[in-house]
Amino acid sequence: MLSQLMVVFGFFSLVLVMVYWINRAVVLFDRLIADGQSAGVFLEFTALSLPAVIRLALPLSAFAASVYVTNRMATESELVVVQATGFSAYRLARPVLYFGLIVFALMLVLMHYLVPLSTAQLNERRAEIAQNVSARLLTEGQFMEPADGITVYIRDITPEGELRDILLSDIRDPDSHLTYTAAKAYLVRTDGDAQLVMVDGLAQTLRTSDQRLFITSFADFAYNIGDLMAVAERDGRASQELMTWELLNPTPELEEETGKDAARLISEGHDRFGQALLGTVGALLGFSALLVGGFSRFGVWRQIIGAIFLIIVIKALETVGLNIARSNPQLWFSTYLSIITGFLIIWALLFLSGRPALFKRRVQVQS
Repeated sequence: MLSQLMVVFGFFSLVLVMVYWINRAVVLFDRLIADGQSAGVFLEFTALSLPAVIRLALPLSAFAASVYVTNRMATESELVVVQATGFSAYRLARPVLYFGLIVFALMLVLMHYLVPLSTAQLNERRAEIAQNVSARLLTEGQFMEPADGITVYIRDITPEGELRDILLSDIRDPDSHLTYTAAKAYLVRTDGDAQLVMVDGLAQTLRTSDQRLFITSFADFAYNIGDLMAVAERDGRASQELMTWELLNPTPELEEETGKDAARLISEGHDRFGQALLGTVGALLGFSALLVGGFSRFGVWRQIIGAIFLIIVIKALETVGLNIARSNPQLWFSTYLSIITGFLIIWALLFLSGRPALFKRRVQVQS
């Protein structure tokens, strides 16, 4: 049974990860390619976002695998045969528990190590890309729109950084449209600002009121493009980047760095343990819910619906407990509300599944 659970778990994990990953990859592709990034940067970003995608998929995959395997065993009467040999519901749940512990171990590695590291690297690369002027604005052979009303075209960029055959159109002012063309240009940084120095070019001004065009030639002209590429510098780390021990022991400096109070940081640290345990709860819940009611020729579709309803309740309690923990650092144990409730439901379902007489109608014989 454990081997079947692992095989089905791997299949569902692959499917769900691909669905989540493609969904995020499409958004990343539109954003990065529009900014002129290469395919290598796109692949790097999607790879760094993969741990966060996997940790979302694993608990759902564990629940789906447990329901699928248990349903198949019930349909083929394997569970009935095993129960007839004297195996209790708790004994039958042992391989599912082992399976849940394997998922728990995988989630621990993801939540406490891989996800924080990948998130930190991803945010760092995003900041680098945002501050990379040539990637955001200076892309050769393409018409770029770094801001509303601004269009830039550069025919070629030499390895030395010289921009050849440049066109810059500025139509932000409705009364006057400006167009600059130059044979070559250079990007110069001064006091944290960015200047586009154009050499040997023309400045064309179109007055929209009477459609008159004014042309001025220049030997060199500096155009301030710092406002077009104003990017907020990365200020400190996000809470998702922190290791768990930092979240559980917040300092005033850490609160100022992340912009979150101690209650939120502590609750987020404990939520990582709760997320890891959710895989175990999902596996056991899917199994125990399908044991209730005994064998039926009509299948266990009612139990499957009940299992789905219970997992929704668990997720709702997770949100409730997390909100309570965020209100006071002393209420950190509220983050485990859904986990404790889940294990209680599992125990109750296994208890009821061992007493099938409770679900049978009692026939009264009248004398």
